Amino acid sequence: MSRRPDILGEFTADHRAVTELLARIDDAPEGAPARGELLGQLTDLLFSHCAAEEEHLFPVVQHDVPDGGSLVFTSIADHLAIGQYLSDLQGVGPGDPGFGTLYQGLAELVRRHLATEEEQVFPAARKALPAGARAALGERLRADRETVAEAGP
Repeated sequence: MSRRPDILGEFTADHRAVTELLARIDDAPEGAPARGELLGQLTDLLFSHCAAEEEHLFPVVQHDVPDGGSLVFTSIADHLAIGQYLSDLQGVGPGDPGFGTLYQGLAELVRRHLATEEEQVFPAARKALPAGARAALGERLRADRETVAEAGP
């Protein structure tokens, strides 16, 4: 039996990393270049995470979880809104007056989205999917991430 996290454990770990980056951005002084650098890291993580959920988790949730289509629809709508915030933030620097407002909107949306997934989507998936299926999905996710990392930027 594998001790590696299943797919839900992998995505929960991503959520913790996102939450940590949000806290670091919150703690950085307004206008500081560090906020822009941290936002870049957050952007990379969120785009990667959202794409992985859409590829690996959402199809099985939609197929195997009762009312999974609704859960997936809500999550994808959030992903699109998150992407729009990140795109808008790319056009402003950390010293720009609009940065704080855009960042706060992003942070609130992301925190709400993570909570919804952890309180609704993940428990429903855990209930509907056998442990072996979740473990296999986790292995496939790790393999895909390794392939991407080896390919480089």
